[in-house]
Amino acid sequence: MDTSKVILEVKNLSKVYTTKKTEVKALSGVSFTVREGETIGIVGESGCGKTTLGRSIVRGIDATGGEVLLHTEDGVIDFLKATREQMKKYRRDIQMIFQDPYASLDPRMTVFDIISEPLRYNGGMSKSEIEQAVNQIAEQVGLNKALLRRYPHAFSGGQRQRIGIARSLILQPKIIVCDEAVSALDVSIQAQIINLLEDLQREFKLTYLFISHALSVVRHISDRVLVMYLGRAVEFADTEDLFSAPLHPYTKALLSAAPHPDPDVKVSRIMLDGEVPNPADPPTGCHFHPRCPYKTAQCEREYPPFEEHGKGHFAACWNLSPDGEGSGE
Repeated sequence: MDTSKVILEVKNLSKVYTTKKTEVKALSGVSFTVREGETIGIVGESGCGKTTLGRSIVRGIDATGGEVLLHTEDGVIDFLKATREQMKKYRRDIQMIFQDPYASLDPRMTVFDIISEPLRYNGGMSKSEIEQAVNQIAEQVGLNKALLRRYPHAFSGGQRQRIGIARSLILQPKIIVCDEAVSALDVSIQAQIINLLEDLQREFKLTYLFISHALSVVRHISDRVLVMYLGRAVEFADTEDLFSAPLHPYTKALLSAAPHPDPDVKVSRIMLDGEVPNPADPPTGCHFHPRCPYKTAQCEREYPPFEEHGKGHFAACWNLSPDGEGSGE
């Protein structure tokens, strides 16, 4: 697996929701690259734009601007501008696992029909070929094929998430967006699903975008991590670099809030002033400045560029000193 090969580029992706009274910028100029075979963790507080980012990439919702460049055997395709025929062809390459294993499955369809629906939609396979493919993927995700004619209500949360995973894999995609894929599950079941995702990644050479608020899970599964705040990317780095030496003040506060597995270890919690701003009325300049202990006058006036500060470590902050601490004014 060539992890140096870029498989996806997200460039200046934006999403604006317009009402009669205001505009809400759910995404503002988010850019990052994804290499083949890696897992990108996407983290941030609730409302930071993680799910909007994932759904915009797969065209579950229509982005307002930017590019999602999918590297295919036919060349580089802007997924956001793909024609109907291109969508039918390249939709196979990028799939999504949804957060809620209850709401994401049609209760009126059998599990067999749910998993086989993408194959039937794309056509080109006989009934026997479809049945063979569904039975095979069910076995690979740990579902008993004898239960495939049952309806979703007969399954537990963990089993339902396995059904969702099987559905996303049936077309043999290259990229899967996992939107809080384990957050609705019990902790013991979470571990099973995480192990399953890792096994499937090795077996099928998958690339993951793993959206989560569980930092311990993100650290375990991710190769690189993208940190978001109020619709913008504020930091992006290799997982160990980000967790051991975060640069952005928001990332530091986010990591300090994560519980430590050893109760005897005292963690210095960074307390932020105020609350997450209203995305319909964001602060001027850097959106984080009202809560930042290192803010300066420049922070209040101008939004900082998302730039590289060391090999592969990107951050958007005006006041980074060499050790990553805010320098103040």
